[in-house]
Amino acid sequence: MGFRTGLAAALAVATAGSAGAQQSEILFSHKHWQVEIVGWDDGSVGCVAQVSAPGESFSIWTFPDGAVQLQFYSTAWSFGEGQTGDLQVQIDRRAPWNLTGAELYQNSVLFYLPDSNAGVDFIVEVARGNRLYLRSADGSDVQNYSLAGSRASIDALVECGDAIGRPANPFN
Repeated sequence: MGFRTGLAAALAVATAGSAGAQQSEILFSHKHWQVEIVGWDDGSVGCVAQVSAPGESFSIWTFPDGAVQLQFYSTAWSFGEGQTGDLQVQIDRRAPWNLTGAELYQNSVLFYLPDSNAGVDFIVEVARGNRLYLRSADGSDVQNYSLAGSRASIDALVECGDAIGRPANPFN
């Protein structure tokens, strides 16, 4: 089964969902990365590329409206709700990115990438990188993640995002 055929089948499974549930299907795995399509009980869908270790993960989410969200997750964190924070992300030895006003929610740090060249540049750096360093605003190390396999996984994420972003009726 080809990637596009598999994606169509996964999209059908993810959007079928049962009440109160989240369903997902793995579309692609490569080295440390996994790409999934996720469907929620309200009928919404998203695509996620994720690198993880026990209790830790770095994820890139795409949604039908074109939004791209970064998620850093750790079972060691407990932020509650309604908090924000500033952080840095550095890929390999490149200049760090300042992520100002990231949402701190329970066990996650969430940040929407801007819909601009800067957002695209960040994703390209991830795809070409070897290691991503998550740091506090003052540059102190918090966590780091392997980016081995990120190029192929980002390609699969883009394909998934393109598929969920297509209108059901192309004549509208």
